[in-house]
Amino acid sequence: MKPSRRTFKPFLLTAGVVSTAALGVSFLSMTSQAQTPPEHAVDASQLTAASRLQAAPLPPACQEAIFKTTEKFPTTRYTVPDEPWNAALNAVANLSEEDQALLTESACATWNTWAVLNGAAVATELDNRYRNAAAPACNKWAVATLATIKNHASEVPAEYKPQEEAAKRIWKEVMTKLSTTAADPACRTAYTKAQTGW
Repeated sequence: MKPSRRTFKPFLLTAGVVSTAALGVSFLSMTSQAQTPPEHAVDASQLTAASRLQAAPLPPACQEAIFKTTEKFPTTRYTVPDEPWNAALNAVANLSEEDQALLTESACATWNTWAVLNGAAVATELDNRYRNAAAPACNKWAVATLATIKNHASEVPAEYKPQEEAAKRIWKEVMTKLSTTAADPACRTAYTKAQTGW
């Protein structure tokens, strides 16, 4: 099955990665698309997690940060494989109350401003890094994502630093889980290498 395309959303914790995904670039970003392309097989846990995420009372700027990421980061090659996508979506849907409290109107507005100003350059970088990384797709994704995050981490607005710290925790949790549960041995290796984060 052809992997579905998803945009990486910098430092908003992260789906929601995620995030996606920050930029900084954050992991919250990975879970930024509310809709799944028709060719993508959706499992029950993903639907449940997406429903919980969409039902959460988010400030308007945070809703924009999460659900309008594709407009801000228009990648053409970069894709997120199903395993990290589902793992990140579940992690974001189960954020602690402490992490949820970080999603404030002012912090998300700061993120949105950064994303509008830097989104095209970040998208180009993600596409280039993805194209140049070694297969399989899970490794291409992990290498491109982590290198781009590291490159932009110093640009994260000061107001967004608490969200970045939460994104780092979520990234490590998801990569640690995938390093033992991923179906493909090469993917387990890629996720193991990505555990240390940025």
